[in-house]
Formats: sequence, structure tokens, C-alpha cells
Amino acid sequence: MVKRALVSVSDKSGVVEFCKSLVSNGYEIISTGGTYKKLVESGVKAIEIDEVTKFPECFEGRVKTLNPYVHGGILHRRDKQSHLDQAKELGVESIDLVCVNLYPFKETIERTDDFDDIIENIDIGGPAMVRSAAKNFDSVIIVTDVEDYSTVISNIENEANTVEFRRAMMIKAYEHTAAYDSMIANYMNERFNKGFGEKQFIVGNKVMDTRYGENPHQKGALYEFDKHYSNNFTTLKGEASFNNMNDLSGAVKIASAFGDENAVCITKHGNPCGFAIKDTLLEAYEEALKCDPVSAFGGVVAVNGTVNKELAEKMNEIFLEVVIAGRITPEAQEVFEKKKRIKLFEMGNDKLVLANDKKDFKHIDGGFVYQDADKVGEDEVKNAKLVSKNSATVQELKDMEIAYKVASLTKSNCVVYVKNSAMVAVGMGMTSRVDASQCALKKAKDMGLDVTGAALASEAFFPFRDSIDAAAAAGVKSVIEPGGSIRDEEIIDAANEFGMSLYFSEIRHFLH
Repeated sequence: MVKRALVSVSDKSGVVEFCKSLVSNGYEIISTGGTYKKLVESGVKAIEIDEVTKFPECFEGRVKTLNPYVHGGILHRRDKQSHLDQAKELGVESIDLVCVNLYPFKETIERTDDFDDIIENIDIGGPAMVRSAAKNFDSVIIVTDVEDYSTVISNIENEANTVEFRRAMMIKAYEHTAAYDSMIANYMNERFNKGFGEKQFIVGNKVMDTRYGENPHQKGALYEFDKHYSNNFTTLKGEASFNNMNDLSGAVKIASAFGDENAVCITKHGNPCGFAIKDTLLEAYEEALKCDPVSAFGGVVAVNGTVNKELAEKMNEIFLEVVIAGRITPEAQEVFEKKKRIKLFEMGNDKLVLANDKKDFKHIDGGFVYQDADKVGEDEVKNAKLVSKNSATVQELKDMEIAYKVASLTKSNCVVYVKNSAMVAVGMGMTSRVDASQCALKKAKDMGLDVTGAALASEAFFPFRDSIDAAAAAGVKSVIEPGGSIRDEEIIDAANEFGMSLYFSEIRHFLH
């Protein structure tokens, strides 16, 4: 008995070869519009859809497959005699394979803002056919991904067209239509409701399983938006864990926050314990390590550039769990080969690459909170308001910018001290800003680091002058904070009393 395949695709790559293989395996091809034309021009015998529907395509192609001869052919159950009898009575012939991928909605919204054009690129018949075929997976193969063509043909030819295989294709098909509808709903809410509609859909594509979640009894996996990791993340050595991905994300955000500069960030449990910008990446790493070499042990290092042999040899002096960089040279990889536990990842670019996600979200018990993603503006520090009598020097302004950006990407409450473009102290995740300041200074003292002349940044305002008093006692010369406290005048008076320069950015950057 001849089987029938309905093929209607927007992405036509590989479709001719796929259909030729189907024909050679005894399938009759039914097709629509541009797909039908391409197949016929390529020598594939096909039946045009209106021969099946007994009704012409109409309304400028808006209606062509929404028809009982199509959906009846897909949906009727082959294991129920009543369905088979009714199909015969109605003249409905079986459709045994459906190959559909949908109108390019994503490409359309990236290409144009013309709403009429966007509306016309919302697929209706395609998702309907996919859902019908998926529902009847017991009898029908549903194909939605060009990457699956060879697997489908192989399974047909090797009698591996099992119910388990069709079930896997069914799951993939419903994921496909769910993601498609989610993209449309999110776009409409972005366009008309500022991105915050009654429903919010977060859809990611699986990149890989992690060894486990935060702990061995938890399962974990990495999912991506817009192929960010597929395109910009290569494993050179080791296996990324759930915790590794979280930690290196934080390190990459900080290291890449300064454009093309030679920045190195060291993190531990998602918090920065070292950061520096220097003339070379080797110098930057050495200075970053000085901030807290104890915490750096077993940490994550993000390098905004290329790790060469010399830098690798320096890094190899201590145990590091993860190194991620724009690139890691083969010579550097050979150096790291001596360390069995180190994990190496690169982004395949001269510098680190950020996805620059527009939205941010966090799981809470029973749901999630969703917001616009935070980012320090290009001129935020440059345009900060000088509120003290003394102004900062060029180097102090540079140190303030570094401290301010690092603070914005560090868990609140936090303070960051930077001197000569290197972080010398950091206090983060504290319940009070005073504790954060004192903890940072205590650690700097323990590490033998001189904070004299450093710039201090806080991601939120100082509610009392005690943090300024402590900073002055440590020799801090310049401070940047958002301002906005009812005691701002006390803070300003304290800065003037100690001869500090004090700037208000007037923008808060909490990170919880």
C-alpha cells in the first residue's frame, strides 16, 4: 500500500533530497505552494494540495490546508474500524508523514516593523497540521526539523519506525509549536504592553545536560536563547557543571563590561574576588589575583582576550576550576593539560561575547519575577554629579568607573575598592553596607593590600556617614554612589571633611 507524505516547509534546505528518499521508499508526496514548485522543478513527482482538498488555495494563501481531507487524512485512527470505515465513506485518504516547518516569524520581526507584513507571517495551517500529526503519532511521523531528515529516512529504511521514535518526534513537534506561539505572544506583548502581558513565556533550547544541578541529587541542564552558547561557547577541556555555568556567567559579565580593554575577572560562587585592567592580560591577571588569592583557589577566571602560553603558565601555578576566554591558544591548552581537574572554555572571538539579554528573571517560590535587564549606561559614570568640593583625577575617575561597574554586577549589599585599575577590596552580599565596607577593608588588610588612594563604589546610597568615615580611615580618596538618601547632606559633609571627591550617579544598581 502506497504511503503518503505531506511536505510544506518554509526552510527548504535539504527538502528535495528528503523527498527523493521518501519517494524511493514508496511514499507519494503531497505539497503546497513554494515547496511544491521547488520539488517539481527538481524532478520530484508531487501532488499539489488542492488536488487533495478539492478546493483552491484562497485569500492570498491564508487558507490552503485547513481542510477535512488533510486533517482527516492525518487524524483518523488506523486502529479503529469505525474510523477506517468513515474515512472510506468520506473519501479521506491516509497521510502517514507530515513534514512542516513554520513561516519565519522571528526573521520577519528582525527584518521589519511593518505590522501588516508581520501579521501575514503568522502561520496558521502549519501549526494545525503539526499538532494534528503529533496527536496521531501512533500512526503518523511528524517532522519539524531539517536536522531530523536523515534520521527519519534511516528509520524508515531500517524498520526502526517505532512508536517510541514517533513519540519522540511528537514531543519535539509540540515543543516547536509551543515555542512558535510563545514567540508571537511575547512579541505582541512587547509591542503593545511594554513586554509585560498577562502571560510571560520563557523558552530556551537545550544545549547540554550538566553533570547534575547545584548538588548531586539534583538534575540539571543548560538551555540557551538565540543560539548564544551554540555560537559562542566551545568546550576545550572538561565538562561544565550547573555551578560552573552560573559562576562563569558572572565572571564574563564583569570582564566584558569594559569593551576591548585587557580585563580579567576572578569569581568564586558567582562573586568577584579579583579584577584588574592592565596593559597586558598577564599583568591584569597578576593584579586581579592579589585581591584575594585564597578565594581564587578553585575559582573561575574570565579573560577578555586570548590566553597565551605565558598567561597559562602563570595561571597554572594555583588550582583554578574554570578558565573562559575569547580564545585559548593550542600552546596554552598544552600547559593546562597537566591539570586534570581544570575546565577550559572559549568563545571563538578575540574578546568575550555577551548575549545582552533584554529581560531578566528569577525563580521565587511558586513563580518567577520578571524585569528589564539591568545595565550600566555608557556615560553613567562620566555624567555622574560631582557633589563635593574636590574633584577626582583622571586615574581616580577610571578607578571609580571600574569600581562602579563591578559593584553593579556584585551581590547587594556591596562595596568595591579599586586602585590603579585593580580591585583591592570587595565586600558583597551583606545585610548592611557598613558590614560590607568593614569586611572588605579587613580582608584587604589580611592580604597586605594598601587601600590608600583607592576609589570606592557602592551600588546603592550610603544611609549613614559611618561608611565614609571607615573609607577615609583607610585612605580612600574618591567615592561614587547613587545618592538619594535623606542623609545625603551628611554624606557630602563627611566627604568634604576628609577632602574626598564624591559623585552621585543618581541610578541604583541592586543585584539580589
